[in-house]
Amino acid sequence: MTLNAYLTIAIFVATIVGLVRYQNRPARVFGVTLLLLVALNLVTSEQLLSSMANPGLVTLVLLILCSFALEKTRLLRIIASKVIVKSYISTWLRLFGMTALSSSLLNNTAVVATLLSPIRNNPHHVASKLLLPLSYAAILGGTLTLVGTSTNLIVNSMYIDASGRSLSFFSFTAIGALLLLGCGLVLSLVSRFLPNIIHQEKSSQGYFIEANVVEGSELIGRSVEGNGLRHLESLFLVEVIRNDRLISPVKPTEVLHEGDKLIFSGDITKVMQLSQFSGLEMFAERNGLLDSNLTEVVVKQESVLANKTLKRVGFRALFDAAVVAIRRDGEEISGKLGAVKIKAGDFLVLAVGRDFLKRRNISKNFIILSGVEPETHIKGKKAWISIGGFVLTILLAATGLVNMLQGLLLLLGVLIFSQCLNVNEITRRFPVEIWLIVASAILLSHALVNSGVATSVASLVEGVADKEHLMLALILVYVATWLMTEVITNNAAAALMFPIAYSIALGFGVDVMPFVMTVAFAASGSFISPYGYQTNLMVYNAGCYRLKDFVKIGLPLSITYGAIVICAVPVFFPF
Repeated sequence: MTLNAYLTIAIFVATIVGLVRYQNRPARVFGVTLLLLVALNLVTSEQLLSSMANPGLVTLVLLILCSFALEKTRLLRIIASKVIVKSYISTWLRLFGMTALSSSLLNNTAVVATLLSPIRNNPHHVASKLLLPLSYAAILGGTLTLVGTSTNLIVNSMYIDASGRSLSFFSFTAIGALLLLGCGLVLSLVSRFLPNIIHQEKSSQGYFIEANVVEGSELIGRSVEGNGLRHLESLFLVEVIRNDRLISPVKPTEVLHEGDKLIFSGDITKVMQLSQFSGLEMFAERNGLLDSNLTEVVVKQESVLANKTLKRVGFRALFDAAVVAIRRDGEEISGKLGAVKIKAGDFLVLAVGRDFLKRRNISKNFIILSGVEPETHIKGKKAWISIGGFVLTILLAATGLVNMLQGLLLLLGVLIFSQCLNVNEITRRFPVEIWLIVASAILLSHALVNSGVATSVASLVEGVADKEHLMLALILVYVATWLMTEVITNNAAAALMFPIAYSIALGFGVDVMPFVMTVAFAASGSFISPYGYQTNLMVYNAGCYRLKDFVKIGLPLSITYGAIVICAVPVFFPF
């Protein structure tokens, strides 16, 4: 092999090592990879530009941008309101079905974020019995269509670059449906082993809202339960302050007095529910806190805040926001806010300034849960444009009447001109990290071809293997991709394993599709690690789970998932 071949192999191995070592910085690792490839002249300028403007990658970015408008409508909130009922079995089935269906078309992170609060605060079932199935249902639902998960679109981007063809909208559907049914059945059986974690209401909430029982209020002389204050949507009555005496926890039979200060905790976007109670005056409304744009966020694993204090990173200057409260489910936090070391998965409540929306580092550091911006919800004509336009675009693309890239580009233009989205929001939430990861991975694929590494791998496979070893090779590709997914996240695993799997298929002299689809499905099979998939991280903290809970429930799911993929791929995509 040539010197360029050895350099390319070294960069490839170093990229994997870097992703394992710096799991919370995948974009930076791939960014260094891109710079090395360019600096060492392992790729051409034309390949660099074509990687960054890859049609599949542009389609992925457009899909993410258009989904922002959909997240601002009531669609997901309506779905959430239909999930929770008194029967656990009925709730589980509704949750699994609605989440999977929603995730097949929408961003699964947005789906899980919308359902987190209703599940966590529901009065009928322990949240830990539902949150892990929520994440797994979102993962399985994402395997149903081309747009169901970013992993599928990343694989499609690299497939377009390698073959000049695109996967169809329903390429994943048949196997995805088998996975949904098979893994859904297993999940329903093992859900009985989910931990029964009873949350302390005060420690399970993000921030506090104060309201006073004023003179003449209809609440006076009636119990908390009788006044209907126990089961508000996403709000909990956690404390009552009466004549400087703290009453906590608050019993349902507690009778309210004039002058009581009621301390609620929960979703700030639901605070206006309190205005429906006669004689209940909100502290937040009286003191302008509702105008301060309180925003609930989850700290991402790759955030600059991880393992640092707020004071050290200069939080206010960095994000134009101040931390009002910190919540770490399952662990009590004490001391000054500025001295607390932030961890991935922590929930923060931010009082944001005017420049908060303009900062480009928000989406890189946080998963936004609520109160993103003053006009975070859209309704009426704008909602119909957002929902109708998205559904119409997907339908036209699915039937082949319109190219998906073209359709999404036109939809984005309509959303901007109708003010369903604004340019500042698009700039702030532009998925730079995904774009950089995919573009760098495609460029690395070009380097593997340019240097002859891909040809060498194909020749090596051709020389030492025959068609009898095809299934063994497919299994090895699946296992390698799955292990990388659990260790270095799904998108990075798909991006790195694609060129290897593609070269192996060429070496065997068979159709590449079985290996391409195996990489796509294996990269989505993260059930054992809370860090392999973003939705797993979200429910990991919200449900107060431990790693052993993911292993106990996720291991049988992983085995089932892998068995179905290995058996089904050669059937639907013959060698």
